[in-house]
Amino acid sequence: MNIGMILIWAAFTLCLGAGLTSILYYFKGSGYLKTLSCRLEIGAAGAVTVAVFLLSYYLFHVQTAYSYVYQHSSADLTWYYRLSALWAGQEGSFLLWGWLILVILLVLKYTMHKKQFSGTRLYELTVTISIFIASVFLLLLVLKNPFSMYYAVPSGTIELTNWNPFVTAFQAPYGQGMNPLLRNPWMAIHPPVLFIGYAAITIPFASAFASLILDDNRWTEIATHWMRVSWLFLTLGIGLGGFWAYEVLGWGAWYWSWDPVETSSLIPWITSTAYLHTQIHNGNKFRKLAPALAIFSFVLVVFATFVTRSGIWASVHSWQDFTPTSFIVAIFLLGLLGSSIVMLVNKYME
Repeated sequence: MNIGMILIWAAFTLCLGAGLTSILYYFKGSGYLKTLSCRLEIGAAGAVTVAVFLLSYYLFHVQTAYSYVYQHSSADLTWYYRLSALWAGQEGSFLLWGWLILVILLVLKYTMHKKQFSGTRLYELTVTISIFIASVFLLLLVLKNPFSMYYAVPSGTIELTNWNPFVTAFQAPYGQGMNPLLRNPWMAIHPPVLFIGYAAITIPFASAFASLILDDNRWTEIATHWMRVSWLFLTLGIGLGGFWAYEVLGWGAWYWSWDPVETSSLIPWITSTAYLHTQIHNGNKFRKLAPALAIFSFVLVVFATFVTRSGIWASVHSWQDFTPTSFIVAIFLLGLLGSSIVMLVNKYME
């Protein structure tokens, strides 16, 4: 039985159920629905957490029957490279990203009880939007699962599938290992730091979007704290990436070299910095600009993800094939962009 596959499906189902239940609670106000949504959210976070540790275990012990392990791990790699392989590929990075969003949501849930607006419509809608964003990443994992396995079929060939109870899993004698460009100590630090920044920026987006729906100006009390967290980790991640690029690719003082992926990761850092500057001033001076900066910071993060995974732009970071997951990310990006523009234009026309 493919436990990892079951965990991914369970996490997606629970997360989607938590979002739908949260919407029902938003309209009906039933305490039972709120409790159920909270339990489903915790269940989804638990399932993803187990999946993360399970995949890490497979990578560390080089269980090459799993396609993701075969493609990114090998016995000749140092232990920290085998663990770093968790975020070396598309499936692993989406798993890490979705897990971090759910963890941050739990942190938000259990630290907001001290705030005056805990339990308000603004808070509940912020959580609901964030849950649906996490569901998108889990959907990507359902479509391209990191626990897909190789099976030996009667014809003597090897097939890749999610799960087949009628054939035997094929364990290759060795894995392909990590891309040589990624075999650097910075690989163990740079990507997870950047992904924490990407995950944390979900909360400012969700609270700003919720404020446009509800016209509640208290959203900055939620957004600003998490934007600071995101800005800190984005700064560290971009800086560490710069050192890595300078060291490995020898770009000298121009280590950015206008690489599309690196440039696209810098842009949301600029917008998040601008948002934090708007919060230095008191009053309503930037009442209309602040939500746009918070929203587009997250939209630009998704755009950076699309740039990395679409293969449309040549980059040392990108995967070169336009896969079904790239198509889903593109739809997600267009949906975010379109809905955000509509809500912001409606706000500015007031």
